[in-house]
Amino acid sequence: MKNKKWAALWVICGVFFFQGLMAQDWQTNFDTAKDLAQKRSNNIVLVFQGSDWCAPCIKLDREIWSSKEFQDLAKDHFVMLKADFPRKKSNKLPEEQEARNKSLAAKYNPNGYFPYVVVLDPTGNVLGQAGYEKASPKAYFNKLNSF
Repeated sequence: MKNKKWAALWVICGVFFFQGLMAQDWQTNFDTAKDLAQKRSNNIVLVFQGSDWCAPCIKLDREIWSSKEFQDLAKDHFVMLKADFPRKKSNKLPEEQEARNKSLAAKYNPNGYFPYVVVLDPTGNVLGQAGYEKASPKAYFNKLNSF
């Protein structure tokens, strides 16, 4: 009985460990994202979202960004950059991050659309944009990759 408890504990720990490995590698600093994109010769996918209030943003995260299929496709093609604008006090970002996100929004999302996905070349030039779409992870990847 004791061995079964230990085995169950190891399985649970393993699940959490591997979920962490599969998580999308999100950048939150534009300069870091540009450096990575230039080193890898990848485009940048800049995502403007309201993670705790915007229903389409939450759906896009759940259906696309969090899917293993999208992550597997994107890892060798894109540097993922997130500009989050949460509203709940419990999710408040550090002031420095808020300032960076506002600066990105002023340049790339002046109309304040949410969700808003902007594909940039490694130097920061806009190649295309998208929003929430009911699509498979592969179809959404193909759309972003077509810009």
